[in-house]
Amino acid sequence: MNILQIGILIFIIIESLNILTLYFMPSSRIGNGIGVFNALEESKKSEEISPFVGYLINWVAGTKLIFVMVGIVIIIFGNEKTQLYTVIAFIISILSFYWRLFPTFKKLDKLGQITPKGYSKTLNIMILSFIVMFVIVLVIYFV
Repeated sequence: MNILQIGILIFIIIESLNILTLYFMPSSRIGNGIGVFNALEESKKSEEISPFVGYLINWVAGTKLIFVMVGIVIIIFGNEKTQLYTVIAFIISILSFYWRLFPTFKKLDKLGQITPKGYSKTLNIMILSFIVMFVIVLVIYFV
């Protein structure tokens, strides 16, 4: 395995754990579990909102599954050039978190809608870790 495949594989393993959490333990507060959102418990009380929230949780898990499956195909069948561009694409797609998701999450945290309070900082570190890992993979690849 080359360094690009190893980086993609690490991403696949972590995201697979997040998918399992979303599908089978969505209320968890680990990984991508959405138990950190205080509104989750409120949503379960509503016959209108609960199915919608469940749909969104499964939609996110399904989207992550697409990334994982494409990553697996690229590790196995992709040439080195495809693997290189995949790592770059992963960096760009993960950076999009800071454009749309993180500002909302940070705002909810500030408003006391996230438990534990300050979890946005933890999430920030987790997402930055993915980006840093892929940048390190690129540096090693080019050196």
